[in-house]
Amino acid sequence: MEINIFTEGNLSLPYKDIDEEFCRQVVSKVLSAMDNTEVEVNCIFTDNSTIRTINRDYRNLDYPTDVISFAYRENPFPSIEMEQEPLGDMYISLEKASEQASEYKVTLTDELCRLIVHGLLHLLGYEHENVDVEEARQMREAEDRLLDMMDA
Repeated sequence: MEINIFTEGNLSLPYKDIDEEFCRQVVSKVLSAMDNTEVEVNCIFTDNSTIRTINRDYRNLDYPTDVISFAYRENPFPSIEMEQEPLGDMYISLEKASEQASEYKVTLTDELCRLIVHGLLHLLGYEHENVDVEEARQMREAEDRLLDMMDA
C-alpha cells in the first residue's frame, strides 16, 4: 500500500497534534480492515479557503467542507499490470476538522479519524448522497464499524 501525504493552502504538517505518521497509520489501518492493501491513495490536507474553492468548482457548493474524495475507480485506467491500484485523492480541511472537533466536543484526532474513514469509504465506492436509503445505511454502518475498530 502506498499512502502519499500532501498539504495545500496555508497550512503545514504537523498541524496541532496531527502529523504525517498519524495520518498514514489511520489510512493504513482502514484500508487493511477493508482488505484493500494493494492500493495507492493521496491524502491532501488543506485549509478552509482551499477546500472551499474545490467544493465550489467541483460540487457547485460555495462553502468550506470537511472532506472531498475523488475516486479513480469511477473512471478506471486502461488495464495495465500495476503493482498498486491508484485509488484516488482525498482532500481534508484540517481547519474544518478542528472546528468540528470543538463543536462535537471530541479530540482533533478523533474527528480526523472520522473524516479519513468517511473519505476512504467514498474512494472505495460507498455513497450517502443522492442514493437510496439502503446504500446510505451501508455506508453509515461501514463507517461505524471502522471507527469502532479504531477505538479497539
